[in-house]
Amino acid sequence: MNRRIVAAAVLAASAVLLGGCAASPAPLAPESASSAPGYPVSLTNCGTAVTVAAEPRRVVTIKSSATELMLALGLGDRIVGSAFLDGPLPADLEAAGSALNVISDFLPGQEAVLGLTPDFIYGGWESNFSADGVGERDALEKLGVGSYVSPAACKGDEMPDPLTFDSVFAEISEAGQIFGATDAAASLVASLQADLADLTPAATSDTAKPTALWYSSGTDTPYVGAGIGSPEMIMDAAGLRNIFHEVHDTWTSVGWESIIEANPSVIVLVDATWNTAADKIANLESSAATQGLDAVVNKRYIVLPFASTEAGIRNVEASASAIDQLAALNK
Repeated sequence: MNRRIVAAAVLAASAVLLGGCAASPAPLAPESASSAPGYPVSLTNCGTAVTVAAEPRRVVTIKSSATELMLALGLGDRIVGSAFLDGPLPADLEAAGSALNVISDFLPGQEAVLGLTPDFIYGGWESNFSADGVGERDALEKLGVGSYVSPAACKGDEMPDPLTFDSVFAEISEAGQIFGATDAAASLVASLQADLADLTPAATSDTAKPTALWYSSGTDTPYVGAGIGSPEMIMDAAGLRNIFHEVHDTWTSVGWESIIEANPSVIVLVDATWNTAADKIANLESSAATQGLDAVVNKRYIVLPFASTEAGIRNVEASASAIDQLAALNK
């Protein structure tokens, strides 16, 4: 279909969607209905049935995890817009992402996204797909726009329990199928599996593992890593024992009293632009409640960039970094 016709159709349909009209816009025909090898791809994603008839060519990525995976698969030229990035790209992807069109530092609205005439949206969180976000998935499908959510961010019965590296690798393989990059995905998975196998954790038995707090954000009420998400997965691979590993959640809010009682030997600090590791350290060291913690007194901090801590291609690297930083602290 002619690109101008596609653009006009999407913009007209998005105006209907945004205006709240009850009429349903007609679906857009795919640019290519050819029976390319591997297509159609049919799967269930966060409880939503997804069928991809042909390789998506105009993709909007939401969150760093989705953007970085696309770049790592050599699909940067398919990305027409990115948003809600959680930090700078890692050094090995800077060149591939040098021309990224970042449309928003936060979650963009439907108008901004549909104005790019995408044929697919890849989101890092299920909540990205809402009426006040990029649009609900069924409404986007009616506009001819496919969608996929990082499975690690699925909610309810679809949530990985617990998240494992195999779960992360499965997403890479699934994305390879969707975007026609199965060979690149297989190569990336093999490389990450080899890196994971090469890790030498600080300890392997629970009794020997240093206890650790995963401090994501918050001051009055800290938001911490719990027992079934990426924080637990990363710490376990590094040989750390999460003091909240028994909490059946991905992340959770806790009171400082429970942290003080556990008195972890090391604190993993998530370094985000909106809540830096330096800010967290300042809070820990100035608060009468926490400045006596062993990890604070001895400055036993491990710092990980936010974008490496959500489920994605940088999780093995995050575990390796935690191992190296812990070894440096123990010298």
